[in-house]
Amino acid sequence: MSYFSRGFRQVPSSCSGGASMKLSSCGVHGLGGGSTAGSFGSGATWGAGSGWGSFGGGTGGCFHNFETMQNLNDRLASYLAKVRALEEANGDLELKIRNWHEKHAPRTDGGLHDYSKYYASMDDLRNKIIAANVNNATVTLQIDNARLAADDFKMKYENELFLRQNVEADINGLRQVLDELTLSKSDLEMQIESLTEERAFLKKNHEEEIKSLQGTTSGGVNVEINAAPGIDLTMLLNKMRAEYEALTEQNRQDAANWFNEKSKELNMTISVSTKETNTNKNEIAELRRTLQGLEIDLKTQLSLRHSLEGTLAETEGRYCAQLSQMQGLISNMETQVQQIREDMECQNADYRKLLDIKIRLENEIETYRRILGALWNIVLQFVIVFMFGIVNGASLKQKNKNKPKPNSHRLLIFPHRGAKQGHTATLTPG
Repeated sequence: MSYFSRGFRQVPSSCSGGASMKLSSCGVHGLGGGSTAGSFGSGATWGAGSGWGSFGGGTGGCFHNFETMQNLNDRLASYLAKVRALEEANGDLELKIRNWHEKHAPRTDGGLHDYSKYYASMDDLRNKIIAANVNNATVTLQIDNARLAADDFKMKYENELFLRQNVEADINGLRQVLDELTLSKSDLEMQIESLTEERAFLKKNHEEEIKSLQGTTSGGVNVEINAAPGIDLTMLLNKMRAEYEALTEQNRQDAANWFNEKSKELNMTISVSTKETNTNKNEIAELRRTLQGLEIDLKTQLSLRHSLEGTLAETEGRYCAQLSQMQGLISNMETQVQQIREDMECQNADYRKLLDIKIRLENEIETYRRILGALWNIVLQFVIVFMFGIVNGASLKQKNKNKPKPNSHRLLIFPHRGAKQGHTATLTPG
């Protein structure tokens, strides 16, 4: 659309800083760090470098924002230039590295050393290392098995030693019982000897009594007395002897029976005690085996626990380091996000300010355009009337004398924002 048809024209803008902004609705093409100038068809001029005439009182902050945007654009351009320079430097380095690899690549034509002949030896040595590691693991396993076998034999030796000590204790107990039985036997023998001596003493007394009685009856006096028959002392002594022998035999038999009963009771007690002792020994040996097995399991579990604790500590340390690294990255990203948010808020505020400036400029330009359009129409009408008056001078003057004077054309020019009151221009044709 031609601005001349609307009553004004625009001169191309010049910007010293290189930043430009297009306002499509008002036709402003240059707005930035330099001055922008335009001319209307009526001869009125306006300049953005001085703040749109008297409108410059409220646009100082806007141009400050424009200068900030210009600075940011310059920084962005320098950053992009640095990026392009770094990309070119990286390309040069990649080209140099590629050329170096092409020049120093292994060749088989005698140019450089070819190490491919050593690959077989390297593989052989690697296989030997693997075999040695396997052998070391096997030897370690055998050592562990030997250690376990030694622990098993040690446990068996301790069990046998414990059984030997128990048997020796039982033998000592049986020796004490044998000593007691020997004492009882010697006591019984002493009783038998005393009874034998008593029997011999009684027998001797009996013989002496018989001899004394025979001596008294061997005198020469024969006295015949009609009396009852005398006592047969021989038969009486034989009877007494038989009674004492029976009593002695009875005592000996009773002592033998008592000894046999006590021996049987003692043997039964010893056999019961032996069975209980063997049972207790077996239980103790079984409990000792169980205890040793549990101790071995405990040692294994303790070693496994220590190993797992070490692994856990190492894993915790590694994950703590990773977590701290992640937290540092998160805090860095949060800082970057906060910085980006602040930059976005600043850019949003700048955008709103620029949008406000754009809207106000559009409103001003629209107002000026309406005013200039009205002025242009009035000027055209005035020129037509004036030309028509020159051509038809006399007749037009005669007609004007006969007709009443037309009303003066008044044009109300609306003030701009910096003005305090409006100006009225009066146009009177003729």
